Amino acid sequence: MNADAADLEARRLAWWRWSAFALGCGAFFLSFFHRVTTGAIAADLQHEFALGAAALGTLGATYFYIYALMQVPAGVLADTLGPRVTLTAGVLIAGVGSCAFGLAGGFATAAAARTLIGFGVSVIFICTLKLHANWFAERRFATAAGTANVAGIFGALTATAPLAWLITMVSWRHVFVAVGIVSVALALAIWSFVRDAPVAGTPRVGTGDWRRALAEVAANRATWPTFWMNVGVSGAYMTFIALWAVPFLVHVHGMEPVAASRIAALILAAFGCSTPALGWLSDRLGVRRPLAIGYAVIFNATWLVWLALPAPSTGGVLVAALLTGFAVPGFTLSWSIAKEVNPPARAGMAIAIANIGGFLASGVLQPLVGWVIDHGAGVVAGGSADAYRLGIGVLGAWSVIGVVAALRLTETRCRNVWAERNSVRS
Repeated sequence: MNADAADLEARRLAWWRWSAFALGCGAFFLSFFHRVTTGAIAADLQHEFALGAAALGTLGATYFYIYALMQVPAGVLADTLGPRVTLTAGVLIAGVGSCAFGLAGGFATAAAARTLIGFGVSVIFICTLKLHANWFAERRFATAAGTANVAGIFGALTATAPLAWLITMVSWRHVFVAVGIVSVALALAIWSFVRDAPVAGTPRVGTGDWRRALAEVAANRATWPTFWMNVGVSGAYMTFIALWAVPFLVHVHGMEPVAASRIAALILAAFGCSTPALGWLSDRLGVRRPLAIGYAVIFNATWLVWLALPAPSTGGVLVAALLTGFAVPGFTLSWSIAKEVNPPARAGMAIAIANIGGFLASGVLQPLVGWVIDHGAGVVAGGSADAYRLGIGVLGAWSVIGVVAALRLTETRCRNVWAERNSVRS
């Protein structure tokens, strides 16, 4: 191949790489937007559908139930059919679900529509990281994943203060129908401008071999600490930011919903700054486990800060929000570790098993916290305010699981240790 042909090929591959990256970021934005929306529109949903705290928690959790159930199938689909086909279908389904949510006439219809949204976006995370695994080198994976995660955080940010402000101007129903239409356009763009890998022959699990491949990933003891870290850290964080942060600030610190949404946005903004920085630092230093442990410990300590704050405490709330957002991203390193302790062709399945933990936990915690708040309101001394503190205390206790799991993670030094070990044996 002459120099001109080589340069043309390099440019072609770069275009496909960054096209996949950019459209994956767009899908991340969509997924995170839907994850957080119930917090910003909680008052509207409670008023329109006559919901208590526990019912609101159940409505918010429907997304997480189906999302959690779909993580392993999403990993299988990404490793067999490929991320392009799977991602296109998922975004299209999410668009239909968003339109249905905006048109819902009652609680049951809204819950079904939100379940459909969760079903569609459930494949986005796995497929996007599978594309990263195919298009970026091992020592760039955490950086690429962390940077793409920023797009998701922008989606979550959009679903906090901006959405809370927007629904004072137009109906929340119109917002979700519009998001559904944009999602359909995004699905068409993914189908047209994304390719699975630089080389057509990139290793892929055969459709007839996926059960054995999945069983081998699940049998790998090094996979499971990544799952439990997501259970403890990601589960507690998503429960808080996706639903209970805004009501907590309203009931405990007397904030207006829009002001409380700004605090939620600050948490997400800190998360958005910290996540790519941590990914870059991990890739740069060539370590995963020490950073994951340190961040998990700090995150666990932030719940004590939230619970210790006197009310109202605007300055203290700002500090707690920044600490929370800074400390959360430790769990994102579990995705890299899950991929690096398993065969490269099974990256989707490995990441899926790690990621499922946070969504299973959030599906349990969202209604559990609501139940604690409902049943604590008439028991604890401070009434509603202390009931909300009790609910948040559940999240603090739960996050200890993440610290214990972080201590059990395998240090990969940013290399695929499974491939190295098996190449030595062969």
